[in-house]
Amino acid sequence: MALQEGDFVRISYTGRIGGDVFDTTDEEIAKEEGIYNQMAEYGPITIRLGSHHILSGLEEELIGKEVGTEGEVEIPPEKAFGEHDESEVASFPITQFREKPEPGMRVSIEGREGIVTNVIGRRAVVDFNHPFAGKSVHYTYSILEKVDDQLEQIRGLIKIFARRSDINVRITDGTVELALPQDIIYDRRWMMWRGSLISQIFEYYPEVNEVVMKETFTRQPSTESQQETEEIGTAEADEARESED
Repeated sequence: MALQEGDFVRISYTGRIGGDVFDTTDEEIAKEEGIYNQMAEYGPITIRLGSHHILSGLEEELIGKEVGTEGEVEIPPEKAFGEHDESEVASFPITQFREKPEPGMRVSIEGREGIVTNVIGRRAVVDFNHPFAGKSVHYTYSILEKVDDQLEQIRGLIKIFARRSDINVRITDGTVELALPQDIIYDRRWMMWRGSLISQIFEYYPEVNEVVMKETFTRQPSTESQQETEEIGTAEADEARESED
């Protein structure tokens, strides 16, 4: 059956610009192409068609295809990262930067992030366009399966927004419960995108009335308890050696 908007599917893909890989779900390709990120989780991803979880040009390519399809598509700038907009290029006095600006440097200025493209005298030119704006991209892809299980769908949404697979999910009586790992409070991406995740859960699952985020903290042994445990372990080891003698 042909895929349509609203379907969840698991896909793998590799994106190239001018032959150079810039995006892939394949760990080996990432290593071969020198773009491997040890903090990233590689492997197929689950997306919802029509929700713009991927580039619009790739999404349009997938709609109407069958599970098992392997293909490739050339995506024009307007359906990839947008056309290059000259109005998004501006110059600033170098005194507005925290450190001396140099071409190619990524900077944050006036609440926006951009790349320094030139330094002329005491002014720096900053391009706020996406680095790939104005470029066509080429994708190869595989449609692996349609995902109908709600738990797997929500896990897919979590990976899209948080890039994490260590959040356990449970659905009970109209409540989605997310068991959060302790270190998530330090995850800036999670703090930034969790609102979007919740919004999409409510949008796609009208039977869900609550999303509960559960944090569990485990008491750590006190210093004295740790010392006692170490002393007991040492004593037991000494007794064992004496018995052997």
